[in-house]
Amino acid sequence: METTGKKPPKYKRVLLKLSGEALAGDQKTGLNFDIIRSVCTVLKKCLAEGVQIGIVVGGGNFWRGARAGENMERSRADHIGMLATVMNCLAIADVLEQMDVPVRVQTGIEMRAVAEPYIRLKADKHLNNGRVVIFGAGTGNPYFSTDTAAVLRAAEIKAEAILLAKNIDGVYNADPKEFPDAVKYDEITYDEILAKHLAVMDSTATSLSMDNKIPVIVFALKDPENIYRAVMGEKVGTIVKE
Repeated sequence: METTGKKPPKYKRVLLKLSGEALAGDQKTGLNFDIIRSVCTVLKKCLAEGVQIGIVVGGGNFWRGARAGENMERSRADHIGMLATVMNCLAIADVLEQMDVPVRVQTGIEMRAVAEPYIRLKADKHLNNGRVVIFGAGTGNPYFSTDTAAVLRAAEIKAEAILLAKNIDGVYNADPKEFPDAVKYDEITYDEILAKHLAVMDSTATSLSMDNKIPVIVFALKDPENIYRAVMGEKVGTIVKE
């Protein structure tokens, strides 16, 4: 495939992790389609450069796991959260299709009426054929976050990097909302993340990315062009690596 940029992308296959809250925007809950369209526009731009894209979406704009259900059994609360992620997946898929971008939704829990069941080899084939693959329902298991699902899917599809799009523009040594003098890292290791208990991903996700040597690029989704900058190798946010 011909590229439209002056240089080839740094990463040919990536896993983009989107938080549900980021898709809601300032309203905090539900879906902001202006944000979704802006993200999908950039994804189409990345595809034009020959980048293969898998996506994992959180569900926090609809449901916050066990914290959302008072005294609810944890597994059931997590299953509701998995369904929330699928709603987000379908919304993103619909916007991509409106832009004539080929897309498939695969879910960790079978719901064949709305999505394909997750099959690694099938996902790999879709990616090689230029389709965006959106992975819903987390890992399909309770007690695992969508961050962990993102790293797991990234490892399974052999993604070269995980793009962690958040409401914050990188990794800091403290919460910049509470501490205005917090320092942002340009680079940091997995070990430092774990040792300093920094809130980048949960410890399971961080350990899994470390074990599989997958770099994680953390940046703000507020400017969706950061997705394109990251895949092209431009300096954006914080990179977490060995």
